[in-house]
Amino acid sequence: MLDSLRLLRQIEFIVEIDKLKQVLRQTFTTTKSRQENSAEHSWHIALMAILLLEYSDSDKIDVFRVVKMLLVHDLVEIDAGDTFCYDNDARKSQHERELQAAERIFNIAPKDQAKTLMTLWKEFEACKTPDSRFANAIDRLQPLLINYYSNGKAWIKHNIKRHQVLERNCIIEEEAPKLWDYVKELIDDAVQQGFLKKENFSRCATIHLRNYLCATSDVCLKS
Repeated sequence: MLDSLRLLRQIEFIVEIDKLKQVLRQTFTTTKSRQENSAEHSWHIALMAILLLEYSDSDKIDVFRVVKMLLVHDLVEIDAGDTFCYDNDARKSQHERELQAAERIFNIAPKDQAKTLMTLWKEFEACKTPDSRFANAIDRLQPLLINYYSNGKAWIKHNIKRHQVLERNCIIEEEAPKLWDYVKELIDDAVQQGFLKKENFSRCATIHLRNYLCATSDVCLKS
């Protein structure tokens, strides 16, 4: 027999998450005509995880769980908005805002499904398991690619520097090192083309700075 109350809560949740399409990110689409929205970002990274699984440095990845995490993790932005990853002031209140959003939004769904959604979101945020770390690496790679292929439009708008992008993407080196050489090539080319600002450091000093930032920063801080 159909549980009509359960179905109604599921439909209410489905309708609620449609609002994610209205949340704009700082990243522009590759056409450079508009900013992407968070629903587009979530779809993109979910597909990327499937395509790029072979580059993970772990043989313990459950790609279906990764995809579920990636589809769920930004739903909190319906209430909390997208926090720009280079806005240090906004990031101070990010976790509190997003936790409140998670509690409201996920609990629209039936209790058992709400618990599953919250578990996936918290796992992604903690960034401790192989699945969540690979998911976070993919979540970082997508905006880097889109920023590069939109001619650095968002990077230029916000005056972003090379070392900021290197620090932001350290987790890719850790979780998908096979992709890291490609990422570094994109970043270096972005500097050459003027998409990213270059630091006034020597090459040696830049390498030491990146290593220091990667070692001392929380590589899983969200965008």
